[in-house]
Amino acid sequence: MHTLEQLKSGQLKGIKRLKIASGLTDFPAEILELADSLEILDLTGNHLIQLPDDLVKLKKLRIAFFSENDFDHFPPVLAQCPHLEMIGFKANRISFIAEDAIPAQVRWLILTNNQIEYLPKSIGKCHRLQKCMLAGNKLTELPTEMAACRNLQLLRISANQLETLPRWLFSLPHLSWLAFSGNPCCPLQQTDNTLQELDWADFELDTRLGEGASGVIYKAHWRHADVDKNAAQVAIKIFKGEVTSDGSPADELNACIAAGTHPNFVQVLGKICNHPEQKQGLVLNLIPPSFKNLGGPPSFETCTRDTYPGGTSFSLTAALAIAAGVAAAAAHLHTQNVMHGDLYAHNVLINEQAYPILGDFGAATSYGNSITAWAPALERIEVRAFGYLLDDLLTHLAPADTDQATCLALVQLKEACLQEDVLQRPGFRQIAEKLEQAAKMHRQATAVTDGYQ
Repeated sequence: MHTLEQLKSGQLKGIKRLKIASGLTDFPAEILELADSLEILDLTGNHLIQLPDDLVKLKKLRIAFFSENDFDHFPPVLAQCPHLEMIGFKANRISFIAEDAIPAQVRWLILTNNQIEYLPKSIGKCHRLQKCMLAGNKLTELPTEMAACRNLQLLRISANQLETLPRWLFSLPHLSWLAFSGNPCCPLQQTDNTLQELDWADFELDTRLGEGASGVIYKAHWRHADVDKNAAQVAIKIFKGEVTSDGSPADELNACIAAGTHPNFVQVLGKICNHPEQKQGLVLNLIPPSFKNLGGPPSFETCTRDTYPGGTSFSLTAALAIAAGVAAAAAHLHTQNVMHGDLYAHNVLINEQAYPILGDFGAATSYGNSITAWAPALERIEVRAFGYLLDDLLTHLAPADTDQATCLALVQLKEACLQEDVLQRPGFRQIAEKLEQAAKMHRQATAVTDGYQ
């Protein structure tokens, strides 16, 4: 974080990344003096309402964040910034976007939690658009011109006023991560699955384990648990109660209930009642500390693809186990008419035995029986996300593995999952069968190899 005083004094000359949050009401003219170096500008958390026309002087600007400000329209000057490819206006008051105001070269567009009623037709010119965050607005439709955004991979349209999903959405060749809960086209679904109500007073919070977009997770002790001492340690997720980049916490809670139980999910023990601030929450099994994230979230550079620390590698046996567990979990979800929406390695936990647990239902959509005609396409959109995960596993295979036949089978499965014709992709049940065959092939190959040693 930088200060306005540092900027005005010239101390920041030559920097590539600037971040100021100090209640600004006017755009500091001194920022334009950084034109020769500035690539990332973050003015989140101020009170700006407009940008200067000479912002175009920032010729090297690639990333610009203006979230949590007071803009009521999308500044058209941004379209004149030649290299601007990531833009964030989360939690403003934007209700209007003029035609051609969005830079045609944008790859990552964040307009979450505004008051946008319609998108300009010119968004169809954004052929490089990969990630588009529109949750928490007032959209009643998506422009048909958006069908031309054929590189779109991640789309968040939850918590809007969409009466239906456009047919062209199911033909986008690269769409892999979709969240659309909280719209009239996807009303809250009644489910046969029920959750026990657990009194807040029966829990004692311990350490904070982490925080996501939708809530905070704590380790807790369940005082009245009719279980052994170790099992009395649980995790509690307290929802923040506000629209996130993925959607609303109420829809996440609903999706968790609709999903039911599965060996490759975090087990949900119940939902919190009688919270002193009337917040919603879930009580979950505490995941042992031996479990770690399979991958890291995307970076500015990778945009939609997960990241992995240097030196990351998986044995072929581990890769097969991880893929099989995630495919089984996804197959179960779609049997329950639930789309995860965020099927990523960074939302998968694994232990040393490569046992995977799929978590984070923040982008999940319980689409229920009312839109079963969409179900095959929705599942196969998620299959493409699985194809990317499989590609990650194959990319990071340990070089010692020499079972080429099994590797080839996995490569062919990955290619089938990633093919551009949505409905030609396999479903998750078929994927699970292919992975079982590949695992059997690998066991046989390993047995033969061991026999020669």
